[in-house]
Amino acid sequence: MSQPHPLAGLAVDSTLFAQKLEPLRETMLLIRMSREAFREASFLDDRILTPQTRGVWARHDDVAARLAGAAAKPLHFIFHAGHAGSTLVSRLLDETGCVQPLREPPPLRQLAELQDGLGRPESLVSEAQWAVWLATQIALWRRGWPECDAVILKATSSAARLAARLLDAAPDARAIHLTLACEPYLATLLAGANTPIDLRGMGGERIRRLTAYLGEAPGALHALSLGELAAMTWLAERLTQARLAATHGARLRVVDFDALLADPPGEMAAIAVHFGLAAPPGWAERLPHSRALATYSKAPEHPYSPALRAQILAEARAAHAAQIRAGLAWLERLGARHREVAAVLG
Repeated sequence: MSQPHPLAGLAVDSTLFAQKLEPLRETMLLIRMSREAFREASFLDDRILTPQTRGVWARHDDVAARLAGAAAKPLHFIFHAGHAGSTLVSRLLDETGCVQPLREPPPLRQLAELQDGLGRPESLVSEAQWAVWLATQIALWRRGWPECDAVILKATSSAARLAARLLDAAPDARAIHLTLACEPYLATLLAGANTPIDLRGMGGERIRRLTAYLGEAPGALHALSLGELAAMTWLAERLTQARLAATHGARLRVVDFDALLADPPGEMAAIAVHFGLAAPPGWAERLPHSRALATYSKAPEHPYSPALRAQILAEARAAHAAQIRAGLAWLERLGARHREVAAVLG
């Protein structure tokens, strides 16, 4: 008896998940994931791969052909500046029971990196090829569980630069963008043990983005202090958010993380309405007692809470006061030269 094709049922089976793109070979890795695995995973990157993972490499063209007539659930997005509660919001939406979560699928980040090279001689793909690859991923992401109202994709923070292209390619999609005011954002970043590596590792792309926005380089990456790097990170993501709000209007809801922590039922109910979710009665009112608000959303085995977060921020403000001041001063100097920077600071 012949074995079924490994991509059989792809058009309707969302447990077959595209976990990785390979642009050089024009292939992608598809793996099997249970519903429980989707709900448990904080990230869908290589941390979910185990010796027991079953998967298959498939040609992009074959995948695209098999998606003809694929099931198409509403698809919405969570964008964020990083460290602004996006995983928490995703987990709280899980508790409605009517959402399929996709938390940081790697192909989204890979598409953002490929987009950065479009139009350059060294680009691996043309604009037309890139648009086809994006359409294929959107079709894959839309294959939600039958009982779900929508698929909610939480993007990697830096992939927010792709937000406008995503919303244009999925005209029915809506999005939220989670953010923080500048000073608590700097304190949050500077409290992290891996902050220097993260800020410098992603700094090049953010400086290129800011240079395109402002018409001049905001500084040399190697010359920026840690506080200035944190400020540059905040500014790149805040300007990206502001431009998205200007172009996509009511399809985007901006959510301040501190406001959400102050009123989880009110803010989450508004997010559910924005996404068109049929949340069960009493869902929002029960959220203050949710386990998600008592644990670290990226690693639920660790306790966490708004009170503990406030304590960590207080300690960071004391330990990194000089760097926070340096970052704020850097922004003020840039705001004096650029109206767009002054607007987001104001």
